[in-house]
Amino acid sequence: MQKRLLLILAFILIGGNFTGVHASFEPDEQVNITVYEKISPAIVAIDVQLKDGVSAGTGCIVSQDGLILTGSHVVENFKNIEVTTSNGQTYKAQFIAQMGKNKDLALIKINPKTQLETVSFGDSENVKVGQKVLSIGNPFGFSNTLTQGIISRIDYVKNRFQTDAAINPGCSGGPLLNSTGQVIGISQSIYNPDHNISNIGIGFAIPSNEAIKFIATVDKNKISEGKK
Repeated sequence: MQKRLLLILAFILIGGNFTGVHASFEPDEQVNITVYEKISPAIVAIDVQLKDGVSAGTGCIVSQDGLILTGSHVVENFKNIEVTTSNGQTYKAQFIAQMGKNKDLALIKINPKTQLETVSFGDSENVKVGQKVLSIGNPFGFSNTLTQGIISRIDYVKNRFQTDAAINPGCSGGPLLNSTGQVIGISQSIYNPDHNISNIGIGFAIPSNEAIKFIATVDKNKISEGKK
């Protein structure tokens, strides 16, 4: 009996597993996992065909019938917009509206055959420097990539959040999330003093309250036209 117990203990120590035994995670790991599994189905990859290649970005599904929030610089002045959902379905998207370069927000529309998962928004007025944030995006085409960081600074003049969560090319338009999975910001840009295209720990996001106001002001007739 003692020998059997020793064998079982050794099996566990070298990484063995038994049917019915589940992996355990630290509390902060479980938060990341829960948020990702909850929100990633509501995040899409956006590809825009250009004359000399493809421009890539990320979007947040804000209505079950396919309205998507993204960055205006991702889709501005482009007609060939393609959206890929988390389950691999691809759709042609129609440009609906934009909030301008300073705010850098836009809405596009796809026509899915079934209802889609959507994001929920938190109140960005409650965001504090030092709080944990998560980012989901498509950096360099690697879809639905999760990174984490903190709010490093709040720029009250330009009305944007600074974060050290990795925001790379392809992440623009993706969500910056709090620990409950609410969108508190929309990823906008990274700071590149030496024109390096990779992340150096200084990224920026537009507060979610700006996005909420933008969506509320968009002409509903335009959204309806996007369903055709």
